[in-house]
Amino acid sequence: MQRLRLRLRRTPPPPTGTRTLIVGAGAAGRTLARDLMRNPEYGLTLLGHLDDDARKRRVNRLPVLGPLSALADTVRAERIDVVVVAIPSMPPVELAALVREAVRSGARVRYLPSFHAAVQRDSRGGDLMAVAPAALLGRDEVHVVRPTTRATVRDRRVLVTGAGGSIGSELCRQIRSYGPSALYMLDHDESNLHSLQLEISGAALLDTDELLVADIRDRSRMRQIFAELRPQVVFHAAAHKHLPLLERHPCEGVKSNVLGTQHLVDAAVEHGTERFILISTDKAAAPTSVLGATKRLAELIVASRAGGRTAVGSVRFGNVLGSRGSFLHVLAHQIAAHEPVTITDPDVDRFFMTVEEAVGLVLEAGAMAEDGETFVLDMGQPVRIVSLVESYAAQVGATDVDIRFTGLRPGEKLNEALFSDSEDRTPTAHPRISATLGPALPDDFEDGLHALYAAAEANAAQEVRARLTRVVPEYTPPALAVPAASGLFDAPYPDGF
Repeated sequence: MQRLRLRLRRTPPPPTGTRTLIVGAGAAGRTLARDLMRNPEYGLTLLGHLDDDARKRRVNRLPVLGPLSALADTVRAERIDVVVVAIPSMPPVELAALVREAVRSGARVRYLPSFHAAVQRDSRGGDLMAVAPAALLGRDEVHVVRPTTRATVRDRRVLVTGAGGSIGSELCRQIRSYGPSALYMLDHDESNLHSLQLEISGAALLDTDELLVADIRDRSRMRQIFAELRPQVVFHAAAHKHLPLLERHPCEGVKSNVLGTQHLVDAAVEHGTERFILISTDKAAAPTSVLGATKRLAELIVASRAGGRTAVGSVRFGNVLGSRGSFLHVLAHQIAAHEPVTITDPDVDRFFMTVEEAVGLVLEAGAMAEDGETFVLDMGQPVRIVSLVESYAAQVGATDVDIRFTGLRPGEKLNEALFSDSEDRTPTAHPRISATLGPALPDDFEDGLHALYAAAEANAAQEVRARLTRVVPEYTPPALAVPAASGLFDAPYPDGF
């Protein structure tokens, strides 16, 4: 196993000048402001506070710009980038309303810990420190949601599947602020739904029609939901997405990523949904993994439903910085715990984007999709993982990072692509988004799907891999499968399979 030790000079990066407003001028707000001003490496430019106490005019040399009710006006007037909520005791309903107001005004929101956490550890700037995305991406963030795009969901009944996940929850947050007539949030995990409703509504009684506990594998349940709720716009984010797990469990990947997608898009077409958008991955371009192959097949299924009343399309993007279970999430944990950072290969690179960029792309695609296109954001050049570790370590002040190289796992690529060699890349109405149309499907495509589903239902992993190569011709699996364990897996498939 190769190893690399990074020794970084403790030189703070240049400030990014992120214009910041602190909500609250009490003890927590004062402590926070003092700490942030002492640490310019956070890259924040503090503009002032908001507080309902009219007697407070200036705190730590920062002005109190008005009461909390002046949030929207202050964000616009001062061109605020980030609003930091420093009132740990704020009731959840008021906090949710404040967050929605900040987002509508164009600002991001950060929080201090909850009251109990603040008692256990001082409310300090370290609790809020967020890495500047541009420094890790190697480019500026792309803000793709145009005002006209928001009309796609305004006054519409919108359904988001996988609503409790990283992309699904951000979709729900943004869509909710654009004024849909109804927002239905579907997930098979009730805990995810509970957390999501608490965050965006300020309460989580779990007794409203907007929450749907359901499994996309259940065809009759999906048809029931569409028949009763008649969603006009659907964003399908539910999926199995962890590549190594799907290499070991390919049948589960087919059941969720392929069959589940077909259940949804067929129900959408049957019940007159206006728009259906699939969330895909760059691993679907020239796939070498079960994850990539199943998502590519999902793209093909969605595209095959084009031509009717329902506009359909897919969105393909790379790794999302900060999403649950993402590399950055693991990296932050490893560095904070002073553990070795694990990377597969010194030369591995990936395309990265922020969750805001990803959701912006999804919403833009929702507005542009017509004929089953797959949309891809221009994400600049891929980022070497080693470089990302170096940038992150520098921003958080980690001066001694131990990197261990573990080797590529089955199905993983050294370098990802956004389009395969057989796909034509065409421009769209948005200058930073390109699109491609899938190939004409063979006459026996549906027969191949049925055979694949039968193999998955029988939990025949070997046969599922074989049938994936037939319905997704560009899929080139690794030469050998993951070794069997405990008798639960088929034997490795032969070279050249």
